[in-house]
Amino acid sequence: MRIGLAADNGAWHKAKLLAALSDLGAAPRLFSLADVTVETGHDEPLRVPGFGGALPDGVLLRTIAGGTFEATTMRLGALHALEAAGTVVWNGPGAIERSVDKAMTSLLLARHRIPTPETFVLSRREAAAEVVAREAAPGRPLVLKPLFGSQGEGLQLISHPEELPPEELVGRVYYLQRYVARRDGAWRDYRVFVCAGRAVAGMIREGDGWITNVHRGGRPLPWRPPARAAALAEAAAAAVGCGYTGIDLVEDGEGGFQVLEVNSMPAWSGLQQVTPVDIAREVAAGFLAAVRAGRPPRLATGAA
Repeated sequence: MRIGLAADNGAWHKAKLLAALSDLGAAPRLFSLADVTVETGHDEPLRVPGFGGALPDGVLLRTIAGGTFEATTMRLGALHALEAAGTVVWNGPGAIERSVDKAMTSLLLARHRIPTPETFVLSRREAAAEVVAREAAPGRPLVLKPLFGSQGEGLQLISHPEELPPEELVGRVYYLQRYVARRDGAWRDYRVFVCAGRAVAGMIREGDGWITNVHRGGRPLPWRPPARAAALAEAAAAAVGCGYTGIDLVEDGEGGFQVLEVNSMPAWSGLQQVTPVDIAREVAAGFLAAVRAGRPPRLATGAA
């Protein structure tokens, strides 16, 4: 099989995935989506570094390099073109688009009846202020999140309408989500890693403040997801169509969980510290099985 690993940053993750793919008998070729070109003078106009005039059978996508809107559009377009030509892409461009756009993630979770904190997505500050005035109060805030963002960056707790930033500072989209506080006052949530439709590992994330991301100083702790949490994470992955993903959960105060976010390019260095599961090997094995079967992850249909 012709196998590519598309990664632009994260040396640790690249090394782990390259080693896992090689151990499983693949000969992966590392490349950057920034180096993929379109050249219409060839029989195959999409040119992927390391594959000559051919296309890979499978591409395992670890990261997409940051850049302008135009550059990101071209790189996602290249992934769409690979899929259209029969290449299995993990995660595919559709899954990335659905998960990077938090509004679409929330919409899909709601359509599939997957428990998630109440969410409001609005374009105008006046409309957002009305929601905050109606839904928030001291001790019962809403979380303002960047529509495109990860690793806990740019989060704000909003209790009063006047705390809302101007439209130009939020990309003219207000993504507001109910803040779910734990009854014991602890700052803790959960990450479940799902691969090929199965929850394979989990961890507690505990912080000294309400933002618990490991990237922001949160501490990973061992945790074996109970059946209810594992099933919820698996359903969320299917709703967004991810082959592998990190699902963030919070307790609902009634013995269950709610889905906070679905991450289509998840990091797992923190998780790997507290689980015996070889995450890179799980990802590589799931990906190679999908390539052999010629079956990319499918978007779930209907209500869960």
